[in-house]
Amino acid sequence: MSGDGVVAHNRRTYLAENVDPTRTYLNIEYCYTPIEEAYHQLFDAALVEFNAKQKRKDRCIENYYEKIRDGKQEKTFYEVIFQIGNKDDMGAAGENAELAKTILDKFYRSFLERNPQLHVYSAHLHMDEATPHLHIDFIPFTTGSKRGLSTRVSLKQALADQGITGEGRSLTERDLWVQKEKEALAEIMLEHGIEWEQKGEQREHLSVLEYKREKRQEELTEQIQQTEAEISERLAKLPDILKKDGYPDVQAFMATYREAEAVVEQYNRSLSEWERQVKEKNRPQKPPERESVQDRLRQLQEQGRQQPRRKKSFDKDSR
Repeated sequence: MSGDGVVAHNRRTYLAENVDPTRTYLNIEYCYTPIEEAYHQLFDAALVEFNAKQKRKDRCIENYYEKIRDGKQEKTFYEVIFQIGNKDDMGAAGENAELAKTILDKFYRSFLERNPQLHVYSAHLHMDEATPHLHIDFIPFTTGSKRGLSTRVSLKQALADQGITGEGRSLTERDLWVQKEKEALAEIMLEHGIEWEQKGEQREHLSVLEYKREKRQEELTEQIQQTEAEISERLAKLPDILKKDGYPDVQAFMATYREAEAVVEQYNRSLSEWERQVKEKNRPQKPPERESVQDRLRQLQEQGRQQPRRKKSFDKDSR
């Protein structure tokens, strides 16, 4: 299907037989720019720079979009379609339709963040066919090129700029990229309690996702265990720390702390009451003295340090 045909279908200027026009209003158009205009936005500056360097007019490029369209090296655009489930478990008219819409919406927004070298010029979420699905049309580009235009169309190099390289014809960069996008969608599905159940040859990729989830759980368990060990270690050292500060034991320190806390809370209440009276211009008494509070806290601290160490008590039956 040509670019115009794709756009006509996605924007519903042409209605196919499988479209339910009574639900078309539920569709979402995230963005749309005519592809020729998108090419101007992306490549005009680089095109002007390229033509200015040419000594022969026949080497100049008049229209970069037409050059790519009429050539055989690159496609003018690419389209990917993402769908969750099928008409039986995620039908557009079923009870899970809104859930599918929520997941695909979140996936689209994350797609833009993951793929800065893929210029999305048209994106549509369809809710008026059998199953909710997402169309994303993009132009892959690379910058800083030393051959041809400095900014040019290239799917291979665009994905390489994003850290994705293929392993030959058996596993191309596009294959790897599509798989990564599917896994990104599967992770969002998991957040909403849906597992990615693949069929046939793709089943092995589900085990990769499960492995990642298990690894995350193992890492979290290890972090929890490490934190618990650190807390236990610090609690074991606490009596020695308090002894160095002059307290006979933890109980004496906690008793002092609670009394000090009560003194501070009373001071804060008195201060708040005084501020209220000032605002109401009631000529309040002088504000509570901070120095007296500090003296009381020092007194409590000294008393706590002077308390004798508590002896363990035993029941008569245990003697």
